[in-house]
Amino acid sequence: MMARPSTKRRPRVVGVIASRADLERAVRMRRPPDLFELRLDRLAGMADEVEKVLPRLRTPLIITARHPNEGGSGRLSLGQRRALLSRFLTHADYLDVELRSAHALRALIAIAKTKKVRLIISFHDFKSTPSARLLVAKAHNAKALRADIFKVATRTDTPTELGRLLEFITRNRVNVRLAVMGIGGLGAISRVLLARAGSVLIYASLGPATDVEGQLSLEQLRALGFGP
Repeated sequence: MMARPSTKRRPRVVGVIASRADLERAVRMRRPPDLFELRLDRLAGMADEVEKVLPRLRTPLIITARHPNEGGSGRLSLGQRRALLSRFLTHADYLDVELRSAHALRALIAIAKTKKVRLIISFHDFKSTPSARLLVAKAHNAKALRADIFKVATRTDTPTELGRLLEFITRNRVNVRLAVMGIGGLGAISRVLLARAGSVLIYASLGPATDVEGQLSLEQLRALGFGP
């Protein structure tokens, strides 16, 4: 049996709301995760419905509207993504913006800082995992943007790719908190391993199925000892 993670370093579990079914599950949930993430690019067509039920979630929120080149749905323009993020900013505890989008959304980031909304700067690569050295360079860029957390999600189909993420998180000298996870064939094991290695967040689907290869469900993570 796998040992339970240390309480002192327990990563916070993030339940991803990316569909109407996810939203309905979240509202009914008696034991919610530590945080919910609103994937606004996936929820753009039901924004009014989402906004109405937010008071019923009673859990801190991460908001993000993902860039199309980093897994975003609907091919939303920068203006559409900015509008969604601005609309939901007053409900947010964290704003997640891709490193590539940070300059274009700098005014929104500044507003978020004045509202005490914490900043996650993220980087996604669905084709491979860059070298640990390149990831460190990106972490420095995230720190320069005053990120509270730098999130990395990359393709991990091979032990070599997973090893790069492990090297990155275990040799972190950038002095920014890291949320690191893999996607792909070794995605599931990467998330458990990296959470135990110091990742501050671990993401979960709210239902049994997910379109993110390697993402575990909330119930699976709880069975492994993660989450409230």
